[in-house]
Amino acid sequence: MKANEDNFVALIRRRREEGLVYMIRTYGGLLKSIVKKRLFAAPDRVDECMNDIFLGIWKNIDCFDERRGSFVNWAAGVARLEAIDTLRRVQREQRTVSLEEMELEIPEEDAALLELTERELSKETEEILNCLSPTDRELFQRIFLMEEEPEEAGNALGMSRGNVYVRIFRGKKKIRSKFEERKRAGT
Repeated sequence: MKANEDNFVALIRRRREEGLVYMIRTYGGLLKSIVKKRLFAAPDRVDECMNDIFLGIWKNIDCFDERRGSFVNWAAGVARLEAIDTLRRVQREQRTVSLEEMELEIPEEDAALLELTERELSKETEEILNCLSPTDRELFQRIFLMEEEPEEAGNALGMSRGNVYVRIFRGKKKIRSKFEERKRAGT
C-alpha cells in the first residue's frame, strides 16, 4: 500500500514502514527546524535527537488522537519535548567532571597551592565552629562538611529531627553574630 496524507498514520499504527518513511519525508524538515532551534548550542546532537523523535513517534503513535488535533501539532510537540530532553542530557554531561580529570589538569605547583588553600579553609572552618558547643560542632561537621542528611546526623548523635533543626538554626545564628562582631572589630 502506498503511503499518503490520508493513510500514513494508519500505516504507522500497523507498524508499516511506508507510513514512517512518508512522515519523515513530509514532516522531517519541520521537525528538524524545531530541534535545531532548541539545540543550537549542540548541533552535533541534532541527528541523534531526530532519530529519538522518529522512534518516539513510531512507539507512541497510539497516543495520537485525531479528534484532539492534527498530526503535525502532535509531532511538533514530541519534537520539542525530545529536544528539551536532549538539551538537558547535554547540560548534565557538561557539568559532570570526574575528580581524576580535574586532578590531571592541576599542575604540580598548583597542587601545592591547593593543599595550602585547603589547610587555610580547614583552619577557618575550625575557627567558625569553635563558637559552638562540642555537640553542635559535631552536628555541623556531619551535616555541612561530611554532607550527611540532618536526620542521619541526628540519629547518630541521639537527637530528634526537630532538635536537629533547632540546633542548626541556633548555631547559624551564633556563627552570624560572631562574624558580625569580628566585622565591627575590624579583624
